[in-house]
Amino acid sequence: MAHIAIPLPLGNGKQEVEIEVTINGERQQLHYRVELFYWADCDVPTIDRAECIRQMLSGYDQDWTLYYIGSPTDTFVPITFVKKGEWAKQRELMQVA
Repeated sequence: MAHIAIPLPLGNGKQEVEIEVTINGERQQLHYRVELFYWADCDVPTIDRAECIRQMLSGYDQDWTLYYIGSPTDTFVPITFVKKGEWAKQRELMQVA
């Protein structure tokens, strides 16, 4: 599957991203959510950042699935989610190609 990178300005909270694309005449709408997770918000401070991310995501909205973990900074890590139903459709399209 081909990829297109679209830079988004970082905000302090959630960013809802809706993209409508037409690929080979087929129109699709995709919904993403980009959210910054701050290291200071870890309930149990740890040097293991992977465990911190796992902990912060454990109770995340079940309508969304993890799509991409961005490059962390000393303060936060940006994480992108995609609507679950849309992710299933994207995976289905990848298998057909």
